[in-house]
Amino acid sequence: MTAENNQEKKEKERILVSVAWPYVNGPFHAGHISGVYLPADIFARFQRARGRDVIMVSGSDCHGTPITIRAEQEGVTPVDIVNRYHPQILATLDKLGIEFDLFTKTLTDNHYAVTQDIFLKLLEKGFIYKEIMTGSYSEAQGRFLPDRYVEGVCPFCSNPKARGDQCDVCGNQLDPIQLGNPHSREDGSPITFRETEHYFLDLGKLQPDLQAWIDSQDRSYWRDNTVAYTKNWLERGLHGRAITRDLEWGVPVPVDDPAFKDKRIYVWFDAVIGYLSASKELANRLGKPDYWERWWKLDENGKSPGRSYYFLAKDNITFHTIIWPAMLLGYGGLDLPYDVPAAEFLNLEGEKMSTSQNWALWMPAIQERYQPDQLRYYLTAVAPETRDSNWAWTDFVSRINNELVGTYGNLVNRVLTNVYKNYDGTVPTPGPLDASDQALLAGRDEAFDRITEMLEGVHLRDALKEALVLASAANKYLDEKAPWKVIKTDRAAAGTTFWVALQVINTLKVLTYPFLPFAAERLHGFLGFEAGDGVSESYSGQEKDGVLAVRPTAQWAVEEVPAGQKLNQPQILFNKLDEKVAEEEKQRLLDSRKS
Repeated sequence: MTAENNQEKKEKERILVSVAWPYVNGPFHAGHISGVYLPADIFARFQRARGRDVIMVSGSDCHGTPITIRAEQEGVTPVDIVNRYHPQILATLDKLGIEFDLFTKTLTDNHYAVTQDIFLKLLEKGFIYKEIMTGSYSEAQGRFLPDRYVEGVCPFCSNPKARGDQCDVCGNQLDPIQLGNPHSREDGSPITFRETEHYFLDLGKLQPDLQAWIDSQDRSYWRDNTVAYTKNWLERGLHGRAITRDLEWGVPVPVDDPAFKDKRIYVWFDAVIGYLSASKELANRLGKPDYWERWWKLDENGKSPGRSYYFLAKDNITFHTIIWPAMLLGYGGLDLPYDVPAAEFLNLEGEKMSTSQNWALWMPAIQERYQPDQLRYYLTAVAPETRDSNWAWTDFVSRINNELVGTYGNLVNRVLTNVYKNYDGTVPTPGPLDASDQALLAGRDEAFDRITEMLEGVHLRDALKEALVLASAANKYLDEKAPWKVIKTDRAAAGTTFWVALQVINTLKVLTYPFLPFAAERLHGFLGFEAGDGVSESYSGQEKDGVLAVRPTAQWAVEEVPAGQKLNQPQILFNKLDEKVAEEEKQRLLDSRKS
């Protein structure tokens, strides 16, 4: 292979995992995790295990209107809200094993500088212009209101509670002036509209380049919702979108103009820049200021340095397939999104989650009662990848007990305990393999290839399901072979069966590592491996304040558990749940709704 080809291969192995920035106005609920943060972690773990050069970045969005709303309701400052909930978010991620190279905040000097740099470059290149617009003004409060403070009737679907920036029912992006019966969400007072001068991003001028980018390659790997939202926006035609607002909270507008002294860059503009600013902050923390360029900077021929994936919910799609790419195109020299695997919504017991009605599964609460891998398993099994899905407590208990414990956990336990007990804790030496032995191992290899392909395509739910199919096949094989009976008359034959089963279990350890990292690491030890044997030390980046640590990463390969290897005392991987848990949890939900 030529040096040029070697370089090309290296470039393709760079993976940027960009994860939507959560508003830091409260704790995470299960919908946030299932749709965005857990899928990103699963994908990043898989890519790291493949030996790819990966960074995963995100952080707390501190400038969103929900933060200022909560601060005003409580009579505190937005910084107080950030300082309360940012540590909670970090704790939730840490307990679930969701590991970022950097999880930062939009309050940093670095983020302000990167945001202002992009603003000024787009302004210099003629992609930002000033214009008089109509702002939402509350006569009762004597001030302009942010779009999210305004509520009214959606012009597209007639939802009576559409926000001034977006309708949560139909997903359309809105301006307050489009709403019927616009009023303040705070006190219900009517909204009037006054003229105010602001800066606009000229999306219309950028549309030709944006369309050319969309058309430049096959996008069949994009999810249907990503394609539909993007297509609808482009077909309607793009127009200028205001990127400053009459606000006191946010990134200052970097212009020498007294009229903009008390205005701020609007949150939707600075939040998407966070992926780039976080990458730069990571580089600076590592003492390598240019490190971020490995994932962002195009080469002299305009070639991408790798692949960038953006994990988010469907209501954020157009910000990542239209607005952010347009900003990047206007700025120039930076890589555009490769894939935007946007999720639908996770409902709760058949109803849409609603924080205002306290109908949500708050992660800090359920994390106290369940193993992290139990939560990771179910949140993946019912993940809203392609359509809205549902968390049901009866289903949760059933899947944990029947699938995670009954299928996978039982396979591991009965094989390891029998080998540990009957073969002096040592992997038996296999004899000749018969047809059923060979069939299971061949099926294992085929499953490994299928699951690898699914994970590469971000079909995470299907990949987990396929891993459980392999575990079921191994259980069926053991039931037919019954080595615990055969051992009484033919110890060698039983040893061969257990050896084959151990090979499948070792592969399942790797296949489930992205989904169930805690169990995979424990199983790695039960099988007699030390850190470094099939598990390599990989620099990652998470510390208690959000950055810089080292963690073990599984190697993505089918490897043998060698005969003669000493096992360690096996233990139960997953706890079985009492059937009454479902009713207890449903009652908790009902009680919280009443309170």
